Amino acid sequence: MDYYSTLGVSKSATDDEIKKAYRKLAMKYHPDRNKGDKTAEEKFKEVNEAYETLKDPQKKAAYDRYGHDAYKNAASGGGFGGAGGGFSSQGFNFNFGSDTGFSDIFEEFFGGGMGGAGSRYERTEMRGSDLRYDTTITLEDAFRGKDIELKLKTNVKCDKCNGTGSADGKKPKVCPSCHGTGKMRFSQGFFTVERTCSACNGTGHIIENSCTECRGAGRVSKSRTINVKIPAGIEDGARIRLSEEGEAGIRGGRAGDLYIFVTIKQHPLFRREGSSIHCDVPISFATAALGGEIEVPTIDGKKAVVKIPAGTQYGQMLKLRGKGMPIIRSSLRGDMFVHAIIETPVNLTDHQKELLTEFDKDNTSHPKSDGFFAKVKEFWQEL
Repeated sequence: MDYYSTLGVSKSATDDEIKKAYRKLAMKYHPDRNKGDKTAEEKFKEVNEAYETLKDPQKKAAYDRYGHDAYKNAASGGGFGGAGGGFSSQGFNFNFGSDTGFSDIFEEFFGGGMGGAGSRYERTEMRGSDLRYDTTITLEDAFRGKDIELKLKTNVKCDKCNGTGSADGKKPKVCPSCHGTGKMRFSQGFFTVERTCSACNGTGHIIENSCTECRGAGRVSKSRTINVKIPAGIEDGARIRLSEEGEAGIRGGRAGDLYIFVTIKQHPLFRREGSSIHCDVPISFATAALGGEIEVPTIDGKKAVVKIPAGTQYGQMLKLRGKGMPIIRSSLRGDMFVHAIIETPVNLTDHQKELLTEFDKDNTSHPKSDGFFAKVKEFWQEL
């Protein structure tokens, strides 16, 4: 087996070309994607074995000069070593502690968990967590906009050590347990398991003389107040993001963000659809038939006069231009739609019943019913 042929590259291939070829093949032959396929499993091992040698300049130089004899112990479980350690499985050595390798591929293609990226840099700080705050406002608040005051109890930067976590201002030292990675690795079957280092709490560094106020974390728990402006025209379910207003990071790490989720209460009169306002307005039978004018409330607390055309039908919409909700980042407003709800008279007197009966006999204009029964007649004729 030739390592270059295994990866499908030439001897003059660059480090990036070798790495790219390895990632492609590791993705193709990974056991999780080829369950029960022994051929793919063996190919996966060969690809890893080849890359473990060709990615290291010293090992690559030795292989180019002496071939497999330079590392003949690798096949028997001796492996190629490495500062990060590893484990042997079926005569093949996997090393997850190198700068780039299987852990990078696992993390990139299979959702992480191996912490490859964490082993390539030193961690001195950790970003704070994001916070969520739910608030409920009225439709009138959404129309006008509203300033709210939030009271939160969360971790804030320690004033005594200015967020460094150190009492004397000295820089933290690399954690001897995890060697700066912030994680501890344990072999478990075919893979390794990574856990946050308990000695440094995942920061990768240890402070020898910790601040007495924050105990080396660089942050303390306190209550604080934040003023937030809810913009006019905001919609139900909208999310407002306040950058770096969340939990303070560990030892000077960047603060998380604060997310405010807005819920708008149901209004007794109005329904909202985007920037439009809808309102069901009862209209008397006589007004709908003869026409007229009515007053309706608007979301800004004022009144508007609506002209009712003669012959208005149930459910007909009448538009009031510019009487809806504000449009965010604009000086414009949506429209208001009045839905005509024609009221049928109830508890009629005998005289009223006589008048309606007489009216019905004389009335020959039934636009809705005439059209409907014409369609019914055509339907019956087609049967």
